Amino acid sequence: MKSRTPLMLFALLGLGASLTSSYVHYNLLVDRSFSSFCDVNATVSCTQAYLSPYGSFLGVPVALAGVFFFAIVLALAALSGRKTPQAGESAPAYIFALSTVGLAFTLYLGYASFFILHAVCILCLTTYVAVIAIFIISGGATSVPMTSLPGRAGRDLKTLVSSPAALMVAALLAVGAISFKMVFPKETAAETAAQTPADYPALTDQQKAEVEKWWDVQPKVDVPVPSDGAAVLMVKFNDYQCPPCRQTYEAYGPLLAKWAKTGKFKFVLKHFPLDSECNGAAPGGPHPAACEAAAAVVMAHRKNDGSAEKLEHWLFSHQGPPILTPDEVKTAARDVAGIPDFDAKYASTLIEVKNDAGMGAMLGVKSTPTFFINGHILPGGQDPRLIDAVIDLEMRRAAK
Repeated sequence: MKSRTPLMLFALLGLGASLTSSYVHYNLLVDRSFSSFCDVNATVSCTQAYLSPYGSFLGVPVALAGVFFFAIVLALAALSGRKTPQAGESAPAYIFALSTVGLAFTLYLGYASFFILHAVCILCLTTYVAVIAIFIISGGATSVPMTSLPGRAGRDLKTLVSSPAALMVAALLAVGAISFKMVFPKETAAETAAQTPADYPALTDQQKAEVEKWWDVQPKVDVPVPSDGAAVLMVKFNDYQCPPCRQTYEAYGPLLAKWAKTGKFKFVLKHFPLDSECNGAAPGGPHPAACEAAAAVVMAHRKNDGSAEKLEHWLFSHQGPPILTPDEVKTAARDVAGIPDFDAKYASTLIEVKNDAGMGAMLGVKSTPTFFINGHILPGGQDPRLIDAVIDLEMRRAAK
């Protein structure tokens, strides 16, 4: 089969990209401080894709599904090289049938990425290219009617059973699929872990010393937010449609409440919606209701009646899937926060949101969430114990 070599090359390309994607997705779930090499800016971002509602399908991470898709294509292409006429004849047709399903799924994911999330995932693009190439090559190499595949499957299955090499490949794929799925953390479990920082073991004195050394070399900028005399000022740049923003909202809640009781700690929320309507630093913007959500919270804060906190909770708990829409935000603003005239106030309120986003861009914010503690920048979600240790360190230094 002349197409065997190019099929194997593109299968290897897709397999490599899918394995790397799985590695990134896994680390994003188990380590909130993990920074992906493919997160270039707010638009070119793997994190936005993997942690979005489109990062998994029926509970299976899309990256992991890609690993097994390309592994099967590679196995079929490799087995077709054996001196078995039936295998060489049928393999392209099997690959073409498989890649037809893969292409449909790729088109769906590509649409979601480019037109809903407005995010570009470099690793995802690599797998898209591999799937399209495999579809075209296998389609051109198929010489048997596709309607004959069901009948051929029984015959080829007998050939598979009689071949030790083929059986070994099939067994490895089956065991690998089960093992990877069991090892891969569930996103719901990761979120639950983020919600219970008290369950984590306390940092040792040695770890606290290491945190202090690390903290002293972190970049520091002048954040134009008044501290009002607080020893520690913590500023968060936030997007209500950003999954890591929700996770840090849940994980840091008890921590912020603890330090607020001291009277020496101040937390300030700033808006950095990943939507070009109100944030020039986020061209395209992957979150279609982010500007409306930020404006709704600003309106609720102006009421000073506690409705802002209720609305924040509602927004984070309704991120999706399906993805939150502007109309749903407007309805929540009315029903949850008691804002009946959202549309009338929207344009003027958006000025404050744009000012926050402009400040974030000036300070070097490229993704959400991004935190500043007494001017030190901390991108992404960090272990709550690290945040606690840093605040404690700044408190002790301010008391000297």
